[in-house]
Amino acid sequence: MVAPSNSSAVAVYCAASLGKQNAFQLAALSLGHALAEAKRPLVYGGGNMGLMGIVSGAVADEGGQVTGVVPYAIHAAGGEKDKGNGVAKTESVAEVLDEDRRGHVRDSVVVDSMHERKIEMAKRVGAFVGLPGGYGTFEEILEVITWNQLNIHNKPVVLLNVLSYYNPLRELIRNGVREGFIQPHNEKLCVFVDGPTDHKDHESFNWGQAAMDAIAAWQHDKVQTLPFYWTKDTDTSAIPNGKANIKGMNGISGGLYGLKTTNAWLTRVWHARSRSGRI
Repeated sequence: MVAPSNSSAVAVYCAASLGKQNAFQLAALSLGHALAEAKRPLVYGGGNMGLMGIVSGAVADEGGQVTGVVPYAIHAAGGEKDKGNGVAKTESVAEVLDEDRRGHVRDSVVVDSMHERKIEMAKRVGAFVGLPGGYGTFEEILEVITWNQLNIHNKPVVLLNVLSYYNPLRELIRNGVREGFIQPHNEKLCVFVDGPTDHKDHESFNWGQAAMDAIAAWQHDKVQTLPFYWTKDTDTSAIPNGKANIKGMNGISGGLYGLKTTNAWLTRVWHARSRSGRI
């Protein structure tokens, strides 16, 4: 089994749009504040619009570390564009979206492609959190879940199910289990945080702290992975992991070698897939 990462950074996947519900915006604000308070660096897609802008702005506003990973084409076009018609519904949200207030706090990493953006984000972090989003968010979340299943990495994937937004995805996963396409134990590779039963309480719920708690509760040693052959006759799942021992999610001993090996290997197999046209 691949060792769990010793990185405290968190990748956040979410929309470049604000959405129509205040609860979505406030959940993004809550998550950004919680990341900064927990001193967990944010790694995200680099956009200043939508929920992406709220999370990054909230982290920066609290003095947290923010790294945006941007494909060159998007960078050259001036950044992510808002794909919806939502508006900031509270003054606190409007404030963190004000680029003049956060200035140059964010670090930017420009990569060649969308594929390289995903691998660069995944290599830098020890956990993933998904807020509501569209096609791109869905794809990113499902890919990192798959990488857990395939023993490429061993990192929690937490979905903030604000206003039950991700209920259809949870049902899709459960249907995959029922129909024999997903092993029952692999349903746990995606952790859903549902919040209060009454949706009226979702605006005031501390989604950020709930996400931090879910990351800390990740049982890395319960992940059941399968051998996977990226290249002919080579079982690449048997990666040395240094027998890392997890201490909550903040202190890990002996896992640095496994982390470095995993990152180097992940880069190699990704480029192998690219050359063979199997991306």
